[in-house]
Amino acid sequence: MKKYKFLMIAVLAALIVSCGGKKGGMSFGDNEYPVETAGVSSATLQATYPATIKGIQDVEIRPKVAGFITRVCVKEGQSVGAGQLLFVIDNETYQAAVRQAQASVNTAAAQCNTAKLTYENTKKLNENNVVGAYELQSAQNSYQVAQAQLAQAKAGLANAKETLQFCYVKSPTSGVIGSLPYKVGAMVSASSTPALTTVSNISTMEVYFSMTEKDMLSMSKNAGGMNAAIANFPSVKLQLADGSEYGHEGRVVKASGVVDAATGTIQIIARFSNPERLLKSGGSGSIVIDRADSRAIVIPQSVVSQVQDKKFVYVLGKDNKVKYTEITVNPQNDGNNFIVTSGLNVGDKYVTNGITKLSDGMEIKPITPEQYQKKIKDQAGAMTAGEIVETMQKK
Repeated sequence: MKKYKFLMIAVLAALIVSCGGKKGGMSFGDNEYPVETAGVSSATLQATYPATIKGIQDVEIRPKVAGFITRVCVKEGQSVGAGQLLFVIDNETYQAAVRQAQASVNTAAAQCNTAKLTYENTKKLNENNVVGAYELQSAQNSYQVAQAQLAQAKAGLANAKETLQFCYVKSPTSGVIGSLPYKVGAMVSASSTPALTTVSNISTMEVYFSMTEKDMLSMSKNAGGMNAAIANFPSVKLQLADGSEYGHEGRVVKASGVVDAATGTIQIIARFSNPERLLKSGGSGSIVIDRADSRAIVIPQSVVSQVQDKKFVYVLGKDNKVKYTEITVNPQNDGNNFIVTSGLNVGDKYVTNGITKLSDGMEIKPITPEQYQKKIKDQAGAMTAGEIVETMQKK
């Protein structure tokens, strides 16, 4: 029975809210409306910024030589270490080039040895006055040319061997393999698009987002410079694409030194640890920044009427007449309350119930919310169930 009575009181309260305390078998008196005084309270404001997620190091893997892929040694999503073999490119041509370069070295070495022997023999003959200085100098020059040719041949061999090693494409860093657009038999080169793959170091993730130039200037001035503003930046949260919150907080580590002329924003980078490897390079989300406000004006959403994209409250004047007042609110809210940013000041009185029956300039008799609740309870207790039902039917 108590439960039934409680439900009737709740229904009655809803009816009174809808009719402003008039008609339907219920009356608070002439134009009685509950009024609350706007005050300050602590609130946490949240700013949300679209973000892009990247590994702390994303390296595109491209071949330095052209050829057909003969082996793909990894799979998508596989973890690899620095120096690990990823691809093998057909190297028959490059092996032949190494053999040719080796032959050139052997030839140059033989010619160099011959030139050396000629020079040494000519030198002895010159010492015995058998040949003149001209013959000695010519033999020495031939030996030096042979030495240079040998050095050139050795450099060609080293280059051929290095080119041959380019056929074995290795990872320059530790990370995770991205997509593999090329299969065995595909022709690739240094200019191939897309790259063979991407190796992403995802132990730590960098999350890119942008803030307005105005906000960054304000933060920089308050902190005493951009570097100080970055150092004092609060911890940030990451909201994932599915709406859930990432389990680790991040820290802002750097900001772009250039303002994007098209958007008027500055790019900010925050770093998040990624021990579970939940975050993937190329993903998206939103950066959430909490800001505490100890002097926020918080009002229930139920006291606010909305017309298109504008919001209004009825503010009580000194003459007990209400004014239809436009307010602006923080876009972030908890679903029950608004944080007023302009249009309502501390000490202003606003109507909390029955706003659908009010009009701009209407004179009311203000009562306190406590008086309002007491009248609801008293009238509900005085009405029979049949009267409540009858009142509901009239609505």
